[in-house]
Amino acid sequence: MATEELKNNNPIRKEFQILLDQDFKDRKLKENEIIKATVSEITKNFIVVDCKAKMEGMIPIEEFKNDKELENLKIGSQIEVYLERIESFKGEIIISRDKARKMKTWKKMEKVFETQEEMTGYITGKVKGGFITNVEGLPCFMPSSQIDVRPIKKIDHLMNTPLKVIATRIDKNRGNVCVSRRAVLEKSKNAEITQALKKIKVGDIVEDAIVKATTDWGIFLEINGIDALLHVSDLSHGRVKKPSDLVTIGQKLKVKITKIDEKTNRVSASVKALTEDPFDNIEKKYKIGNIYEGVVTKIMDYGCFVKIEDGVEGLIHNSELDWTNRNIKPNKILSVSQNIKFKIVNIDKDTKRISLSYKATLENPWDKIKNQKGKEVKIKINNITDKAIFAEIIDSKLSGMLHYKEISYQENIEDLKKFKKNDSLNVKIIEVKDDKIRFSKRALEKDPLDWFKDNKKKVGDIITTRIHEVLKTGVKVTVDQDKKLIVTIRKADLAKDTADARPEVYSKDNALDAKITEIDLINRRIKLSVKAAQIDEEKSLIAKFGEGATKSGATLKGIFEKAIGKKDKKEK
Repeated sequence: MATEELKNNNPIRKEFQILLDQDFKDRKLKENEIIKATVSEITKNFIVVDCKAKMEGMIPIEEFKNDKELENLKIGSQIEVYLERIESFKGEIIISRDKARKMKTWKKMEKVFETQEEMTGYITGKVKGGFITNVEGLPCFMPSSQIDVRPIKKIDHLMNTPLKVIATRIDKNRGNVCVSRRAVLEKSKNAEITQALKKIKVGDIVEDAIVKATTDWGIFLEINGIDALLHVSDLSHGRVKKPSDLVTIGQKLKVKITKIDEKTNRVSASVKALTEDPFDNIEKKYKIGNIYEGVVTKIMDYGCFVKIEDGVEGLIHNSELDWTNRNIKPNKILSVSQNIKFKIVNIDKDTKRISLSYKATLENPWDKIKNQKGKEVKIKINNITDKAIFAEIIDSKLSGMLHYKEISYQENIEDLKKFKKNDSLNVKIIEVKDDKIRFSKRALEKDPLDWFKDNKKKVGDIITTRIHEVLKTGVKVTVDQDKKLIVTIRKADLAKDTADARPEVYSKDNALDAKITEIDLINRRIKLSVKAAQIDEEKSLIAKFGEGATKSGATLKGIFEKAIGKKDKKEK
């Protein structure tokens, strides 16, 4: 105990401690910063360095194995280390070479991220969606899409090889960095393209544009090291099915530069721009209304295209294919590569569109049918609707309509049920108008209305009819003996007295005297009235038996009884 107190009270020892503390204070070491240290010893497992602290620091040799620095490291070499703790609970200094590199790289990364400067990295491993890339000691992520300008399957030749990359995203809080090799390649390529673009201009003619690839919509060319697009519409003035039918990979083409987009560095070229546009003199070569020959090149849902000459095509719309069917499918009439005749309907030079007609070169069946009005023809039923029959004239493509009122003179809609699809029947053509045909079956029969002419009946005449059918609104009566002429008498015309004008009081086959009030043979309208007949009869009786009735005070009843009495005497 006395010895220990003597040591503590030793003035030399106290002075040394003061000087040592002052030296550490002057060094101004701060934690979480990069400091310089001197290598004092190299062992199998550690690199011992002097940081001018109370103790020497020890760095695991593994922090040097991924760096060529270890090969050149020797005693006395100065290195940068990251100071985590000046003194741990064990009194040791905590330092790291790896963290020093990462911090230095982070600072550099933040700087180059803003300036988009290139850095050197090494692909060290593959992970989901991309690759781990070591950039100056800092592990970064490179997405698979950013390794090259085009997708590549194998990257063995790029593993652990120095690659130029650019930082595309930095998240210091999470310690994440994304880098791109593709951006470097594109930057370099764009620089090359920019220089190359200075050597060409719109309007230049290139003799040796090389075909690199073909698609359905165009051709990719190489012009003086620059990629250019030759759209399918710029290959020829005519229609081109597939560019691959005209060119092969590696073939040289003569083209004209038509567009240069400096923002996107895209170049457009044209072959057809080197040849004369056939539409410039189209109206001199072809006249509207004339008939020419051509080849069907393409069939669409709405029509078909016909090659008139190289670079010139016309369209035959569906409506111009057939006289009888305006919506017929083109492939039912024509086929690709078929030679046909056509008539030019219209030429639009501005839009480079030519309208053609195929049916105009064929016989028009409508011209013939117009002269057959009133003639009997045989038809085949195609369709039956709720009010009409649609049928085609046999030995003709023309179709027409048979309305239910034209089936019989009774004009009964139930007559439609007598027919079915594909039935054949004879009819008369009663109308041809605006490419529409109307048929009539009843027109082949004798018209029941002829009864009025045959019997010399006129408006005002009284005729005897028989009830055919009792309706709620009146009665149907037959006029002729064959019972083909049927006329409806309205409820209001059934009797003079309202009480008697009830259809339910009548029965089928009852005889009714009715007056003809209207005969309209054109519109097929006949009106009969029992009421009018009764009024006429009443007037007649009054005129015959009621002389002096006003003076004698005779009544209408008495007049009728008198008339009936005289009638009875005659019968006796």
